[in-house]
Amino acid sequence: MEAKIKEVVLTLIEIDPSLKSVLFDFAGPWKIDLEEFMEAHYMMDLDLQGFAHYTGRSLSSFKKEFEEVFCATPMRWIIRRRLEEARRLIEQEHQRPIDVYLRVGFKNLSHFSTAYKREFGYSPSEYRGMD
Repeated sequence: MEAKIKEVVLTLIEIDPSLKSVLFDFAGPWKIDLEEFMEAHYMMDLDLQGFAHYTGRSLSSFKKEFEEVFCATPMRWIIRRRLEEARRLIEQEHQRPIDVYLRVGFKNLSHFSTAYKREFGYSPSEYRGMD
């Protein structure tokens, strides 16, 4: 039985190497790497409680650990990260803002445009004229 369990674990890691950090993280039960998780899932439609749950933390420990890791509040980091990805899609892949805002996790085009302009100094639709 022990040999079969080892075989299954090794097969899982071979299929998806990212499971290694989940399977062998003995720091705490169900507590996964915060930075790795957030970089992979920042576009998910979750509130902070959802992010805390999926990383195996209470909301208060999620916020505290998040600020230690990212030196920013969770919401500010999430918005900034989404905007960075939107900027990359618009400027490097030449996608239209209307095709980008939902993809990066914003629910409202107006809010996306306002946040984008506040972050970068110009609206997402103004980029085309900057070439």
